[in-house]
Amino acid sequence: MTLSQNPLRWSLALALATTPLSAQDLPPLGDPHLSIVARTDDEAARIRAVTAAPTDFTVPQAFEGLSAGAATVRARTTADAFSDPSANIDFARELDFKVGNGLFRKLWVSAPSSTLASDGLGPLYNARACQSCHIKDGRGHPPSGPGETAVSMFLRISIPADPATDVMTAQIADWIATAPDPTYGWQLQDFAAAGQPAEYALHVTYEEVPVALSDGETASLRRPTYAAADLGYGPLHPGAMLSPRVAPQMIGLGLLEAIPAADILALADLDDADGDGISGRPNVVWSVEYDEPMLGRFGLKAGEPTIRQQSAAAFAGDIGISTPLFPAHTGDCTAAQPGCLAAPDGGDAGQDGFEVDAEGLDLVTLYSRNLGVPARRGAGDAQVLRGKAVFHDTGCAACHQPAFVTHRLTDQPEQSFQLIWPHTDMLLHDMGPGLADNRSEGRATGTEWRTAPLWGIGLTEQVSGHATYLHDGRARSLLEAVLWHGGEAQASRDRVVDLPSTDRAALIAYLESL
Repeated sequence: MTLSQNPLRWSLALALATTPLSAQDLPPLGDPHLSIVARTDDEAARIRAVTAAPTDFTVPQAFEGLSAGAATVRARTTADAFSDPSANIDFARELDFKVGNGLFRKLWVSAPSSTLASDGLGPLYNARACQSCHIKDGRGHPPSGPGETAVSMFLRISIPADPATDVMTAQIADWIATAPDPTYGWQLQDFAAAGQPAEYALHVTYEEVPVALSDGETASLRRPTYAAADLGYGPLHPGAMLSPRVAPQMIGLGLLEAIPAADILALADLDDADGDGISGRPNVVWSVEYDEPMLGRFGLKAGEPTIRQQSAAAFAGDIGISTPLFPAHTGDCTAAQPGCLAAPDGGDAGQDGFEVDAEGLDLVTLYSRNLGVPARRGAGDAQVLRGKAVFHDTGCAACHQPAFVTHRLTDQPEQSFQLIWPHTDMLLHDMGPGLADNRSEGRATGTEWRTAPLWGIGLTEQVSGHATYLHDGRARSLLEAVLWHGGEAQASRDRVVDLPSTDRAALIAYLESL
């Protein structure tokens, strides 16, 4: 497939500059998406002090209970725990947040429709609304049985490409050349507008794998196998690489976006110079909006640089909705799907010809940026504090970096200069063959994943109705999620296996408190 046959790929190609980025140019990457007030030397010293690793595990650290600083929201006991706006948002912006929430929850319909500014769905799609995947702004889940559709899970798809013909290879060092599947594009859609065949049905089967733990305890992991069944447009390319993805939780995204890129890059250790076995490295991706390479922050492999681009890409790939960043009305349709390309669209002259115009995209971005992080529960509990010590002693904090301080910003008071506790370094790590999807994305290899933020993880079942974890929801408990860790995390995982059972329980209690 050529670039012009795939609108998402073509949008990226048009955005490319002509000056290649060498490996030496990677650090520091800029933060063009933010209006920054430079830190003073005094502020930098204070930040080093408050984000330093703890030495006393008998009491919580100062402000540790406020996961998102002044933006932290109360910890609700209902399924709406992830749906409050930042606690420090003002009245006018809260109104915009609520309008953005309406767009996030909107059920799109196929064109043409009498429903003003709500048509343009698909023609191929995975969901009719953002909220359909990000259930209650939380995590999605894999199908729980043969009869359940995978509405909050899908398969990414691509094929290997020749680096000499991949326009990104000359722009970003260590870029891994890929191309869309010639027939199915970059993502498999399991729903379609009337008269159009869906692309596939996701089938998942599991094998139980027992794991022996210390003190006579055992666990069982379920190893998934994925199949793209009922293909609607013929066979996949022989080199097709499939990656299962469950929709991640939405809280705290604006604060993650406001962490200085330099602070994230400072944690990278490409050659494991300190000998701890951890060699996190950044994904670097192209910004369509800013026309330059940027640090990848969002998505399970850090494949998108900003919330706005992530939102626009999801509109295009998941729902088939056009925006100023990805203007193709047909989403991920390919030249091998002429009926899809010829289908009516919902482009509206009143919205500059898009199905979601710049204002609508900005409102969804503001909403996504300001979904509040709940306060910690039981941070001073004795078992939780013991679990925190175990978390650090076993090496979990080497990737799940507890704390950052965000940029001081002129136009985003909710995210400005906040001490936050996301428990992620935002970097890529090799997680070993057990979690490998064997599909590259940007600079990320088939065994690498971005460190997942842990804030709010203890509320997963309360919010989403399912307690499933990792990129594809295979883990049915936090302990199972830990036991799936391999690669750079293998040593930490093995320490957890060998812990006294009381310490293992304390570690889980700590994670549940986040």
